[in-house]
Formats: sequence, structure tokens, C-alpha cells
Amino acid sequence: MTKLEIILASTRPNRIGLPVAQWINTEALNHGAFDQIELVDLAEVNLPFMNEPHHPRLRNYQYQHTKDWSAKVDSADAFVFVMPEYNYGFNAPLKNAIDYLNHEWQYKPVGLVSYGGVAAGTRAAQMIKQVVSALKMTPLTEAVSIPFVHSLLGEHKQLEPNDVMVSSAKAMFDELKRISEALRALRQ
Repeated sequence: MTKLEIILASTRPNRIGLPVAQWINTEALNHGAFDQIELVDLAEVNLPFMNEPHHPRLRNYQYQHTKDWSAKVDSADAFVFVMPEYNYGFNAPLKNAIDYLNHEWQYKPVGLVSYGGVAAGTRAAQMIKQVVSALKMTPLTEAVSIPFVHSLLGEHKQLEPNDVMVSSAKAMFDELKRISEALRALRQ
């Protein structure tokens, strides 16, 4: 069984990340490569700014919110981060969620769905690759980069993807499944 977690990084009210995450979740379901898909909203997870007294590599978690987050991340085989670009980087809630854990992320691939204006969140995507690589994750080359994302919102604030986005999502999910299977032995 292969479990994919799609992590919605933006926590702002009226965020555009929600329709982006809902769209990529639908694409993942339609793709069919994963037995289980979960959309995880960091606004709902609501982790406080890192408050664990021990280093995450020790897995000596004191708080229930960390234990719950650990179990969720540990159960996944692959991830997709749906992330905005803030000031040429990725957002603080995503960094905080990553930093809470260590072993749980290891030997798992991550696909990136970034969005923004003209740069489509690509600067944030490049920055996060260094962080996830330090955790022994495998960031994929295949990604979905959405420029001028506001222009793709329909009347009811749903994302209306174009052909490039759909084909990019398919390529990302194909590779995510392939790399997840290749890394399975290292996760066990």
C-alpha cells in the first residue's frame, strides 16, 4: 500500500492555496498511483512554533500535537507540498512543520506544487529543496509551477487548470510513485 500526503502550506485566511490543493488532490485521485491520499491542511494541524524541548532526531516528543504530527508524517510514503512563495522563499508554517520532525521524513520523495505571480513560486521551490535534502528526502525535478495563479480562479474560487498544469501534475505523480517504490527498502 502506498500513501501520499498532500500538505497545504498556506495558513492565511482567504488563501489561494486551498483551491490549488483541492485541484492537485483531485489530480492525484484521478492518477490512481496511490492507494491512499490524504490532504493535510497546516492551518488545521495548527502546530505552535517549535516548542519541543528535545531535538527531533531523538523522537522524544513531549506534546500530543507533535506525536500526532509524527504519526501522520511517518505513515506516508510520499508527499506533495502545495506552497506559496513569500519574499522569494517558502512560508514559515511549512518550515515549522518540517522542523518538528526528522526520521519521519527520511527516504521519502516530495513533489512540489508552487504558485504565485510571474515566478510561479519557483524561487520557494528551489529553496525548499535544500531543506528537504538535508532530511534525506528526495525532491523531484518534475513539479507543478503555477504563474499568475489568481487569473486561474473561476467564479466560485475553484482552480481552473490549463493543459500544462495537468500534464505537469501527471509527470510529477508518475515520478513520485516510481521514486517512492525505489526508496521503499530504505524506509523499512
